[in-house]
Amino acid sequence: MSDQSTTQIQHESKEDTPQIKTPLLLTNPDETQNLNQEIQENDDEEEEEEEEEEGSHLRLSLQRFELYLILLGFDQSSVLRFGISWVTFVVIGVVFPVVIVLLTANCDLYQIKGFELVIVVSHACLAAVALLCLSHNLRKYGVRKFLFVDQYNGHVERFSKEYIQKISESIRLFVLWVLPCLILKAALESIRIVYLHQESWWKSFGIFVALTFSWAYVNFIYLSSCIVFHLVCNLQIIHFDDYGRLLEGETDILVFIEEHARLRHDLSKISHRFRIYLLLVFAVVTSSQFAMLFQITEFSNKVTFINGSDFAVSSIAQLVGLILCLNAAAKISHRAQGIAAIASRWHAVASCGPDDISHMRLSNRLISDLSSESDLEAMNYIPLPTNMQLASYLSSYHRRQAFVMYLENNPGGITLYGWTVDRSLIDTIFFIELSLVLFVLGRTTIFTYESSP
Repeated sequence: MSDQSTTQIQHESKEDTPQIKTPLLLTNPDETQNLNQEIQENDDEEEEEEEEEEGSHLRLSLQRFELYLILLGFDQSSVLRFGISWVTFVVIGVVFPVVIVLLTANCDLYQIKGFELVIVVSHACLAAVALLCLSHNLRKYGVRKFLFVDQYNGHVERFSKEYIQKISESIRLFVLWVLPCLILKAALESIRIVYLHQESWWKSFGIFVALTFSWAYVNFIYLSSCIVFHLVCNLQIIHFDDYGRLLEGETDILVFIEEHARLRHDLSKISHRFRIYLLLVFAVVTSSQFAMLFQITEFSNKVTFINGSDFAVSSIAQLVGLILCLNAAAKISHRAQGIAAIASRWHAVASCGPDDISHMRLSNRLISDLSSESDLEAMNYIPLPTNMQLASYLSSYHRRQAFVMYLENNPGGITLYGWTVDRSLIDTIFFIELSLVLFVLGRTTIFTYESSP
């Protein structure tokens, strides 16, 4: 009985043990070649499908972005669109608020005509500058070339995901900055309507909607232009990051110089297209802040939280747009100047690598041998390949050194007629504007109480 059980167990164990199967070897080389070709073709098809899908997503994102710009009136490619854009801007951004202010501003305690007209003029000037500069560039280059994501530069297939991500981040940034300003403006107008109640609540509600919509329209135009500049600079950051990765893989100095020259050329194009816009925005924001200061000084005895807080909200909105532009310009300038540091580190690592250390030891030993031997025939013991290796090492070292010096002398960045928009310039501009805005906030966001007799 026990013998039968042991034999049965052995038989089951033999059945359970897997059989080792030897792979079938393809003896025919044509079959192996066809199989490899099929595998490669499948991989190529999958990559093409992924690229087409990413390209379709990028195309959809650009179409949505272009539709938004068309709705705000930046697309003035035809005479009809040009007329509609400027008529809409004049009616909504200028006529509506001026007429409402002139008809309703009857009490200086809650609304001063001079304050409101200064705010309307300043916002209208900023929106007009944005429409003029941005519509001119879009009409001349189109959305793709204007953002440097056109099909002719050869980077769309490589950076489709990064482009889509940067566009989404710019839209989120726009919403993040616009919503708080819009909420503050709506809250201010609702408080003012409570004190400046008209003949009926419907009339008061109509004035509230008209003023809020007009303010939102001109500020959307201004902040959208700032976001477009911010997006253009952020898209170039993708290319500079790719250039930093190029230093890790390539060794040809000419490739580095050609790619860096292309990046500097793109930055010069961006500077040329936006320099008038940046200067006009800075001039309008600064002049509007000074105009607000003069108005506050003139009506210093009448300034309250209700009639002066509109200055504060408008100053915040103008400063937000200026910060977006300066931040984008400083970021791309800093990234362009940081390429020299990356190249210097790459040069140091290449010079102090294992191969170069062996070259240095060999040259040191050669010098010591020559100094110890007085006979000139000691030179015959020097092998010729060592001299060739030393010459190639020195040649590559000098090429890398020349490339680093080239980057240090050609940093690149966003420039305004020769002035690079870097951190030092931004600190000066930012503190000037911040001091003006803080003064306006300190004189307007106050509460006045009537003293009891």
